[in-house]
Amino acid sequence: MPDHIVTSFDVELKEISRAVVEMGGKSERLVADSVNSLIKRDVTLAQKVVLLDDSIDQMQRDIEEKSVLIIAKRQPVAGDLREIVAAIRIANDIERIGDLAKNISKRVIAIEGEYHPQKLVRGVEHISDLVLEQLKEVLDAYAGRNAAKAVEVWGRDSDIDTMYTSLFRELLTYMMEDPRNISVCTHLLFSAKNIERMGDHATNIAEIIYYMVTGQVLPENRPKADASSDTTVAFPGD
Repeated sequence: MPDHIVTSFDVELKEISRAVVEMGGKSERLVADSVNSLIKRDVTLAQKVVLLDDSIDQMQRDIEEKSVLIIAKRQPVAGDLREIVAAIRIANDIERIGDLAKNISKRVIAIEGEYHPQKLVRGVEHISDLVLEQLKEVLDAYAGRNAAKAVEVWGRDSDIDTMYTSLFRELLTYMMEDPRNISVCTHLLFSAKNIERMGDHATNIAEIIYYMVTGQVLPENRPKADASSDTTVAFPGD
């Protein structure tokens, strides 16, 4: 390709990459705000998260449309094609993370005014800290095209699963100890599952980054440690 076309193509690729990074940053803030709204019982903040999710959805659509246009116009191959396809796939995972943050905020609105001991949300806060760290690191790995860092994030998925399983059991215990906890704990269980799924999307992004940079695929079976479905609830008298 002539030099001016190559330069123009490079600019387009960088714009797509910047858009993905910006989208990731906004989604990261939505996650933090949704968890803060849960911890602080801040319904106003929760409502803000629900409204702002639309902007994440629009960014995902814009990235997809621009990427498809570049493919049609430039017909990229090899590494350039991997860059564009990765942007589309990563934007899709980020959009799902935004949806999960919105789901948490909707539950904050649903439990407004209910009996809500602060100790019930501590576990959710801890798992969210871990997921937010993973999101930050995987977005840094994308911005820096750092395959090694992506692999590091990919390998820590089981840490989130282990914490989720522990939290699942803890919340079930609170529900059995005091029936007043049942409604709130049910919402917290769904919120915790949403956060655990965010970790899965961060891991998906890590896999995409690794392929984008190296052209190689990570092993299909990544470490998983979510045993919540195997948990047996022993109610008093059983």
